[in-house]
Amino acid sequence: MKDMALWNEGDWIAAIAAVALFAVLAVGGLIAGRKNDEFATHPRGLFVLFYAEMWERFSYYGMRALLVLYLTKHWLYDDSKATLIYGAYGALVYITPVLGGILADRWLGQRKAVLFGGLLLAAGHGLMAVEGTGGQADPTINVFWAALAFIIVGSGFLKANISVIVGQLYNMKDTRRDAAYTIFYMGVNVGAALGTILVGYLGETIGWAYGFGMAGIGMIIGLIIFVLGKPALMGRGEAPAPLTRNREFSLYGVGLAAVAVCWGLIQFQDVIQNLLIISGFLMLATVLMQAVLVFPYGSLRAAPQTSLWVMVAGILLMTVAALLSSRLSTTVFVAALLTGMILVLYVCWAEKRRVANEPRDRMYAMLFLIALNPLFWGLFEQAGGSLNLYTDRYVDRSGVPTSLFQSINPIYIVILAPIFAALWQWLGRKGLEPSAPAKFGLALTQVGLGFLIFVWGANSVGAAAMTPVIFVFLIYLLHTTGELCLSPVGLSAMARLAPLHLASFVMGAWFYMTAVGNFVAGKIGEATGGEGGEMSRELVLQVYWQIGLVAIGISVLVLAVSPFVKRWMHLDTLEERVTPADQAKVWGGDGERENADPSLPGRS
Repeated sequence: MKDMALWNEGDWIAAIAAVALFAVLAVGGLIAGRKNDEFATHPRGLFVLFYAEMWERFSYYGMRALLVLYLTKHWLYDDSKATLIYGAYGALVYITPVLGGILADRWLGQRKAVLFGGLLLAAGHGLMAVEGTGGQADPTINVFWAALAFIIVGSGFLKANISVIVGQLYNMKDTRRDAAYTIFYMGVNVGAALGTILVGYLGETIGWAYGFGMAGIGMIIGLIIFVLGKPALMGRGEAPAPLTRNREFSLYGVGLAAVAVCWGLIQFQDVIQNLLIISGFLMLATVLMQAVLVFPYGSLRAAPQTSLWVMVAGILLMTVAALLSSRLSTTVFVAALLTGMILVLYVCWAEKRRVANEPRDRMYAMLFLIALNPLFWGLFEQAGGSLNLYTDRYVDRSGVPTSLFQSINPIYIVILAPIFAALWQWLGRKGLEPSAPAKFGLALTQVGLGFLIFVWGANSVGAAAMTPVIFVFLIYLLHTTGELCLSPVGLSAMARLAPLHLASFVMGAWFYMTAVGNFVAGKIGEATGGEGGEMSRELVLQVYWQIGLVAIGISVLVLAVSPFVKRWMHLDTLEERVTPADQAKVWGGDGERENADPSLPGRS
């Protein structure tokens, strides 16, 4: 062990993080030892999920902090390719919750899906510790791709479903819901902060295998907490109907098959782009058919067939235009895309005028929020890609390992999340709380300002000087406050507004659009590498300035239309839907409906 007299800033930061980790574990032990059902006015199950997710994020974000550095320094990819792989990996991590959500909704239940996902994640992080000799010619790189595949699918089974269980702990009109998701989000970021520091420190200073091995240990601890905390969940997240052992293991087999598919996909990023386009439009078609035609009329057969086929034509036109974008002229591409959008929007508008239906309007509101997701995350996720590489090469770090700067964002969230939770509750009591759409607009404003201030700060010291580290802290600060206006609020809105029989699917759609954002982030990061693939300071700052201006421009439009979107949410008439205990009745096909509205179908 290094003599303490020789410790630098990075050593001290890692030591403080280790002490903080033990303190967090001590608090968790106190909560676990309580016999009453509530802690700090919230169900004790919330804190079981808090700690389980904390350890999962410890492992995930610890690995994420190292990934782009590992790709460039160990596997010797150039900057453009490394950031593209990073973006493709992030995209797949957020696509697979759609699979995990559907399997959990229909058969497996959220709790078993979370447990299976955790096992896959533990296996993936263990495989990451097998590093070989390095370089792209090393056969061990196939183990690396397999490790990423296990982590991708494991995240898919865990991410959407653990968030759904949080929502099931509260009634629909419970004013604690947004605060609960913010507390849960705080747990995510406690794990992210400590994992980034400890895993990043071990990986950069001792060896890659030590860092990735630490991430695997964290995931195993998270699984143990989740299993032992089952009673505190009070039956939430169970299978919607009795599940035979053969059916259960066949569902796990589907998960393992998905690992094999992702092993191939992660190596071919162009395929992922086409997959995002096709699956995205299929998801859009599913949600729109439900919202526009099934909710008001009970089934597609009963809906106006003209509306149905016009909508299908519009979605197909947009899909084909997106797939062939590289082969079409700009004029033809834009014309086809706009024509498809006009057809779809026309059907939405015409059906809204023809039949009043509140569940459909709520789906419109969710689609609006979901559509903003990829824009925000495409900008925000520069943190782990281009901003990580920029920090490594062009920031005055004073000897602190680059990966440790990835902990700034989660540390800010740990500090600011309670303040934002209290702020929303205080404003809510006074009737002044911004609506969810307005919060999204504020989020885009802040992420745009973060880039503009960073560029101004880097240019203020001259092109030859290293960027002062204060501007790294400032960009993360603004991006974090933006994240707190969007991510926990979005999770809460999805769980609150989604029909019960689509709960995990809608949550999966939320994460899916985050996947699109991650892939966009990879494409932006690829652009910072220029033609030769190697990043330059000037090009990065130029790209950051442009995307900052775009974000602020869109935020102004979002804030302008937010009052109209809020009306679609119909919060004043939001009724209690079937309780989690009645969930099996909805899926059992015995005529139970989600609320008093007879137009809402049961299981189709």
